[in-house]
Amino acid sequence: MNYHEKEGQELAVVATSNDGLDWLEDSVSLLAGDIDLGGSYGWCSPLAHPSPSIASPAPSEPSPKKRKSPAHVVSGSGHSSSSNQRRRTEQDRPGGGGKKGGGAGSDRDARWAEQLLGPCAVAVEARNLSRVQHLFYVLGELAAFSGDANHRLAAYGLRALSLRLPAAVGPAAAAAVRVPAACESPTPSFAGAEPRLFRASLIKFHEVSPWFTLPNTLANAAISQLASAAPRPLHLVDIGVSHGVQWPTLLESLTRMAAGRAPPSVRLTVVATPPVPFSASPPGYDFAPHLLRYAKSIKLDLEIGRASSLDPAHGFCTSPDEALVVCLQFRLGHVTAEERTDIIRRVRDLKPHLVVLSELDVGGNGSAAGEF
Repeated sequence: MNYHEKEGQELAVVATSNDGLDWLEDSVSLLAGDIDLGGSYGWCSPLAHPSPSIASPAPSEPSPKKRKSPAHVVSGSGHSSSSNQRRRTEQDRPGGGGKKGGGAGSDRDARWAEQLLGPCAVAVEARNLSRVQHLFYVLGELAAFSGDANHRLAAYGLRALSLRLPAAVGPAAAAAVRVPAACESPTPSFAGAEPRLFRASLIKFHEVSPWFTLPNTLANAAISQLASAAPRPLHLVDIGVSHGVQWPTLLESLTRMAAGRAPPSVRLTVVATPPVPFSASPPGYDFAPHLLRYAKSIKLDLEIGRASSLDPAHGFCTSPDEALVVCLQFRLGHVTAEERTDIIRRVRDLKPHLVVLSELDVGGNGSAAGEF
């Protein structure tokens, strides 16, 4: 087999392995031409601009005086070992003709939302409205609030950039940019969620999000310290949006106290939450039975009650023998100034032994998204 026949076979193999990626070439080349991603992001570079080593493999200069070693002898199938070696090298190369790309290249491919949102943010700050409009259109075609991680990231990132646009380019210029309907975020509500999925999502969110983990961990540590000071009944007033996820860790820590230091009983009163994002749970979700079963399994006397407000006329009551703890988790930032003053006054009238206050938006007006 001469050199030209081997070269033709290699090109045929590479072309065959590239057939699965042909459907991406048109869209990626369009993006690369507008975003100029070719030099900055390697995920589209191999598709929009094929590697020269694959499209036209550089032939090595043959030496007429050099004999072929046994490793170069043509096998019975008609393919040499060096040809197979070159094909394997090119197929394993990131962005090469193989079906499985390299680690870095495939990782960039899997994170396409970042690759689009980054240049879009740069274009917004640079006031490049034509590029912003194009990227808004591309993101609008791909974004979905209920899709996989990339689709959700694209949807929320597109919404954030659309809110940022008037401050970056001015209201008049921003009005000329057509914002896709995909960036219209649905009303935050969990009314349609399945209760078991909602509970599992809460637990996972508590594990990975510092928005829950840090405040709840600090709150539980402070409550445990108070409870260990004197062995008396503990009354927890939950005025927040934790949906009960905060308390299992605290209950377990109470049972691990030294003998005679743990509270003889724990009473949890959940105060009704206002209609703010993340506060309303889906119909059928009730963490009380799960929490009561868990308390029974660790041999802890637990009682759970509900109250519509802190007013004794609405079922709220305390006892002077209890250690009273009030937890205000992410509540004051979603109420008006008058309501905030009223809540603080009612909490002060209770004369609690400990007050735990956690807030995400310290401005108190809940406008963090609009100020992004």
